Amino acid sequence: MDTHLEQFRRFAQYNQCFNQRLYALIATLSEAERQQDRGAFFGSLHGTLNHILLADRIWLGRCQRLVGPFAALVEARLLDTVASLDAILYANYAELTTERQATDAALQAWTVELTAASLSRSMRYSNSAGVVREHPLWLAIAHLFNHQTHHRGQVTTLLMQLGRDPGVTDFLVYAQQTENLP
Repeated sequence: MDTHLEQFRRFAQYNQCFNQRLYALIATLSEAERQQDRGAFFGSLHGTLNHILLADRIWLGRCQRLVGPFAALVEARLLDTVASLDAILYANYAELTTERQATDAALQAWTVELTAASLSRSMRYSNSAGVVREHPLWLAIAHLFNHQTHHRGQVTTLLMQLGRDPGVTDFLVYAQQTENLP
């Protein structure tokens, strides 16, 4: 088994599990609490969650166009480009939650479909600032998961400031619990 493939599959599972936990906790907040600008990169909890979903869909879209096609992404809602990285895809929290779940399911199915050969394929594109980039697919996937972790960390900080504890977020703890490791 390719270690990158195994790692990405586990990250996709962790991503889905942790997003479900976070979204459920955030659902207990009022709409005003979710929407209030708290000085985060993308303002509010809702804005930050939208940004994570937007970025995931941009990256999955790039991967599908430049390295695919991948069957797991054919029906997924992917993005080619957006006017702004703080664009609100879904103003309604229930709709945002449903779309997050759909994207997480597509992401998880996609990691199962990936092969060692596809990971080494090169992708060339212009980023949101118009800068041309070129690198192997595996690096884009690593960035996708790192980006999610970065912004989910901001979400957990905002939740703690509201007195809502999201619990342990460590990947290693998740792996130990799900894999029955010592």
